[in-house]
Amino acid sequence: MTDRRRSSGTSPYEEAFGFARAVRDGDRIFVSGTAPVEADGSSTPGDAAAQARRCFAIILAAIADLGGKPEDVVRTRMYITDPADADMIGEVHGEIFSAIRPAATMVVVKALLRDEWRVEIEADALVPHA
Repeated sequence: MTDRRRSSGTSPYEEAFGFARAVRDGDRIFVSGTAPVEADGSSTPGDAAAQARRCFAIILAAIADLGGKPEDVVRTRMYITDPADADMIGEVHGEIFSAIRPAATMVVVKALLRDEWRVEIEADALVPHA
């Protein structure tokens, strides 16, 4: 049996909807869909790049909280609401992961939970045994 641990963030939806920001099960870390939410629960202002940076900051903090590092990320999934934002969001992904090059998916969706959100991102990490 593995030791399952959870990490919580500041999204008001985690408690209300009953989910963890991230879960570590053995050597795997699964990060929930992460929206551009500030510590006070408000939405991150700015363009899609600013929102993607905030999503990745939340994701990497959750992974670190569970003993992982950015280089442990093996997969990302980016949900965007406007195909015109793809290059901006992709460039932010590249700033963080160009040396790591995880498997990645970017999908255009009709909408996200809040109208002002332009991106929501998930990530999976595989933490090597010490």
